[in-house]
Amino acid sequence: MNAVENLLSKRLLKAKDNQYTRPIIRLSVLGISICLIIIILALSISTGYKNAIEKKVIDMGSHIRISNYDMNYSFDPKPFDKNQPFLEDLKSNPDIANFQYFATKVGIIKTKDQVEGIIVKGIDSTFSWEHFRSNMLEGNTLQVNDSQICNGVLMSKSLARKLKLHIGDKVFTYFVQDPPMQRRFILEGTFETGLPEYDDKFVIADLRHVQKLNRWDSNYVGGIEILIRDYDQLEEVGNFVNDHIGYQLKAETIQQIYPEIFQWTELFDTNVMVLMTITIFICIVTLISTFFIIILEQTPNIGILKAMGLTTHRVRKVFMLIGLRIIIEGMLIGNAIAVGLCLIQKYFHLIKLDASSYFVDYVPVEFNIPIIVAINAGILTICLLVLLIPATFVAKKNATIQAIQFD
Repeated sequence: MNAVENLLSKRLLKAKDNQYTRPIIRLSVLGISICLIIIILALSISTGYKNAIEKKVIDMGSHIRISNYDMNYSFDPKPFDKNQPFLEDLKSNPDIANFQYFATKVGIIKTKDQVEGIIVKGIDSTFSWEHFRSNMLEGNTLQVNDSQICNGVLMSKSLARKLKLHIGDKVFTYFVQDPPMQRRFILEGTFETGLPEYDDKFVIADLRHVQKLNRWDSNYVGGIEILIRDYDQLEEVGNFVNDHIGYQLKAETIQQIYPEIFQWTELFDTNVMVLMTITIFICIVTLISTFFIIILEQTPNIGILKAMGLTTHRVRKVFMLIGLRIIIEGMLIGNAIAVGLCLIQKYFHLIKLDASSYFVDYVPVEFNIPIIVAINAGILTICLLVLLIPATFVAKKNATIQAIQFD
């Protein structure tokens, strides 16, 4: 039975007398292909861009930050002892990958003809260079260890260019306090995150400099940064940390610290959904129109099939298979082009962006097979369900004699 319907659908679709429907069918295949190309590209670019921005924010900080309640987002925090009893409980959580201690201090860098306000971020040997190293442009990372204080600093390439500093130059930094203090650092390396709030302000140095400037004990820090293994577990791990640190400290996720950045990236999902809805709607309208044109041209054949004894159910099945062939052909072409374009952009970065406006210097692309399979399955299901309407119409169309005499 199935072989008969399959053969009939193939013959009707490729019949030589389909002079009117052949270009319409090609247009429908093209519409489905374009629909898939747009959706796959939109999702891949949106996912890639969101992940690129989130990675940049996390590379300069962490997933979760523990700080004193009196911090109030100031860069001169109230310190606390880093040897906290709750750390053992946090280490028992398999989702937590690393703890790193830090403190910040507001200062000024002065050169012969330039003055820039900065924020010195002090780090120690617990700092994870694995995440940060991808942002390095020139020089080396800081060699921070427990035996000797490091006098090197890292700053962004744009800040170094503005101050006319090069690798190995002395960096004279001043701190407004009572009494005013000065530190002479050496520029060890430059980085670039593409995020102006980091690149224009932050300078990375040894934590012990900040502790000495603030007259803190060596065990006191401004905060603890936590890196987790799976970003999807961010909220869950954040709640876990908050439940264990007590009432004098607070734990904030990166989304809570920088809500404006993550609210902005969430708009991508809304834009993609709107684009997908419009694209699928146009694809469905094109497909239904094509199907009705096929029905009009094949009306005599419908009558002949019924006269030969094909039931209404089997006639409907024949035309559903015709629709399925059109959809699959369009999907194969669309997938091939979309995946090819994504791979080219992913590895060759042909489409560039202005990093000062978009935070990245090329269009980032990220996709995975399960998402592409889900997209294809969804579009195939939607199109087939929609085709039930014209397929049912064709199966119940006119009496056999009227259909055969249709002209």
